Amino acid sequence: MATTKGAKTKFRNRVIIYFVTFILSVVYLIVGNRIATDGQEIFPSDYEGSVRARVEVINDVREANYALEGMEPMTGYTIYFEARILQGSQKNEVVYSMQTIDPYYYPQPKQVTVGDRILIFPDSDMDENADWIMLEYVRTDALVWLGVIFAVLLLLFGRIKGFNTLVSLAFTCLAVFSVFIPAVLAGQNVYVWAIVTCVYIIIMTLLIVYGVNRKSIASGIGCIAGVATAGLITLIMDRIIHLTGMLNEESLYLSMYNAKIDLKAVIFAAVIIGAIGAVMDVSMSISSSLTEISIVSRDPTPRKLIRSGLAIGRDIMGTMANTLVLAYIGSSISVVLLLVAHNRSLLELMNREMIVVDVLQALVGSFGILLTIPLTSLVCAILFRRSQKAREQAKAAREGWLDTEAR
Repeated sequence: MATTKGAKTKFRNRVIIYFVTFILSVVYLIVGNRIATDGQEIFPSDYEGSVRARVEVINDVREANYALEGMEPMTGYTIYFEARILQGSQKNEVVYSMQTIDPYYYPQPKQVTVGDRILIFPDSDMDENADWIMLEYVRTDALVWLGVIFAVLLLLFGRIKGFNTLVSLAFTCLAVFSVFIPAVLAGQNVYVWAIVTCVYIIIMTLLIVYGVNRKSIASGIGCIAGVATAGLITLIMDRIIHLTGMLNEESLYLSMYNAKIDLKAVIFAAVIIGAIGAVMDVSMSISSSLTEISIVSRDPTPRKLIRSGLAIGRDIMGTMANTLVLAYIGSSISVVLLLVAHNRSLLELMNREMIVVDVLQALVGSFGILLTIPLTSLVCAILFRRSQKAREQAKAAREGWLDTEAR
């Protein structure tokens, strides 16, 4: 009876914590967005630019010869078609549109066909036969369906944990895209917003998915320590290797957009936000494993738990370091290929700031994981040892009460 009552109390507390975390997350996103944007809309709701449309009829396909100085003429195409607008004040209206295929543009885009969903924008000055110009194919529809399939599979396999994972993932994306990024674009302190965003993601994720218990507390402490280590090493290395933050053309355009944006701080944010997922994964894996060991073991001493945590961490580290390195290489593989193709000196290539930052991200993330492993193991040993003592005291008190009743 007591066990059932205790289980109901734990469940009630878990639900209360869940909803409090949910409400506080919504408040953080709303208030954080207002502070970050300072009243300015990143994507104005009254923007009247490109709209979604569906190709209804292909009216004409015209060939045109293009010639650049010193090059042979090449054939391009202009496709005239009718498109039905699918959104906005002109919804269901059929308009005359065009697609221009430049032969010097590689790779060549696919010519539109009937039924294609595209983005078009108004421009009556470019061609007298069309008032709208094709901008891009609508690609988000396929991504939405892929996301729906992922969510369904996650719910089928994870059930309530899968649902909580989706909720935490949604809050994570909103924290980055509706709070952190607007703050950076507004020229606010990137260091502060990066740290706040990381702490929020860690606490919110653990509370939503796992609730408040020794496992999540140990994981949270280990994760925050690992991310803090990554940030500290980044700041130290920034001074040593003389980073400027000017990695590529995108960095230049970002500084031109707002001169207040600290490009070196953007690198700091990229390092710690990029490392947070791997560090959280490691800390929770160790915390979860040591939780089970403390339950099934007859004598889970701190030394045994720490040794077990280090052994588990060594196995995790072997693959997690590869995960970080390959993730950073994969995210910039096109740039790496281009740099390798146009640099004859390995020394020059490895000292380019873009390459240096990618290597720095991988190394710093690995350092964060290395510290997370022993610290999470130590915290687990302390917390679970106290838990064991509490269970022993409760057991002794219960046995003493039974002996008294028997007498």
